[in-house]
Amino acid sequence: MKIGELASRTGLAPSRIRFYEASGLIAAQRQANGYREYPEQTVQTLGLIACAQQSGFSLEEIRRLLPGTEQQGWAHAELLASLQRKVGEIEAMQQRLAQNKAQLLSIIASIESKPEGMQCTENAERVLASLRDARPGE
Repeated sequence: MKIGELASRTGLAPSRIRFYEASGLIAAQRQANGYREYPEQTVQTLGLIACAQQSGFSLEEIRRLLPGTEQQGWAHAELLASLQRKVGEIEAMQQRLAQNKAQLLSIIASIESKPEGMQCTENAERVLASLRDARPGE
């Protein structure tokens, strides 16, 4: 199939498809007229690449996981280990985000509980001082 049809079927821009080809993630055959011809399986491969990128995989990680042209099938153990590692990274990120959210909510509550008659500048200094006091080792 030509790049226009592939773009239409995958929702990706032709430039993105050419980028993936140049990156070695997909392959195309060149016809005599110079047009690229992509095999049917490229639709599925591009779907996997897009899904993996949305899950936080880098192009290098994706490249290592996709079956190569000389290789038949997937490297099952490596694929499974990589997916499990990515889940661990996501869980660690979720924990950091939850901590950041809790800290921001605490700061908001501290700002909102400004004593009656206190100026904003003075309140900001009060909030910053409480943040400095809350940090261990400083």
